[in-house]
Formats: sequence, structure tokens, C-alpha cells
Amino acid sequence: MIEDWANILFKAFWCGCAAVGFGILFNVPSKTLFMIWAGGAIAGLVKFSALFLIPSAPVIQSSFYASLAVSIFCIPVAHSRHEAPMIFAIPSVIPLVPGVFAYHTMFGIIKLTGKIGSDYALTLSETVYNGVTTLFIIMAISLGVAIPIHIMRRDPSKKLRETLSSNIVVTESSD
Repeated sequence: MIEDWANILFKAFWCGCAAVGFGILFNVPSKTLFMIWAGGAIAGLVKFSALFLIPSAPVIQSSFYASLAVSIFCIPVAHSRHEAPMIFAIPSVIPLVPGVFAYHTMFGIIKLTGKIGSDYALTLSETVYNGVTTLFIIMAISLGVAIPIHIMRRDPSKKLRETLSSNIVVTESSD
């Protein structure tokens, strides 16, 4: 049991390091790198904890939970540092991208374009499964990041208040 949690923490640490690498690649401000590491570590911690604690939870659901947690973490951090939440959220969730499933999908497509053997149906089935899994994981990550950020946005409410107050002033002055 302790070895399992140590393994989860180990993976979370390296997810944070991968997030920092993508943050550097995307040329984010250097003052944001620690919070990007924290977001990546949270993503890894939530994903691997969900896979460990909920045996029936598929990797799609775990990826959604992880990206949701990262997005919720990034909103107050971004507001306190006067940055866009996406600066913290996007590099932090990139370690969740399903590289193994995408690789197996592409490898299956390559095998399907070659000789048609007796295992064609099995290869086709595995390729479709891996492709659909890849697609749903990417959709889960996208929704997990986008939903909290759009729900908790502050800018549209400010603009709406300004628009309403200017319309009220215009309406009152025209009477």
C-alpha cells in the first residue's frame, strides 16, 4: 500500500516536471514555472490516485478529474498573479495527453495498410479502440480545463456591468 502511494507521488512529481518542460517550450513567464509544476503535479496526483482508488474508473474519467482539478487550481492562482488562467492550465495538463494510445492507434493504422492477414479483424478492433480512447481522453481533458474557466470568468461580468450601466445612462438621458 505504501509502495503504491510512493509510486503515485513519484509519477505526480514527474508530471510536474513535464509540465514545466512544456511551459518552457511555450515560453511562459519564468515567474509562473513553479505554479505550472504544481499544476502538473496535481494533475498526476489526481489522475493516478483516481486510477488507484477507483478500480472501475477508466483512464478517460481519471483524466477528466485531473484536468478539472488543475483548472480549478489555476483560476485563483491566475487571478492572484494577474495572468490568464490558460498560462497555468495548458502546460499543466499536457502530461495527461494519451501518448501510448495515440502511438498504438497510429501503429495499428500502419499495420492495416500493409498485408491483410488472418489477424486483420483483431488489428482493426484494437486500432479503433485505441483511437476512440485517445479521442475521448483528449475531449475529457479539454472539457475539464474549459468548463471551470468559463464558469468562473470575471471579465464578462465586468463588461456586462459596464454595458448595462452605459445603457441605463443613455436611456435616462434620452427621456
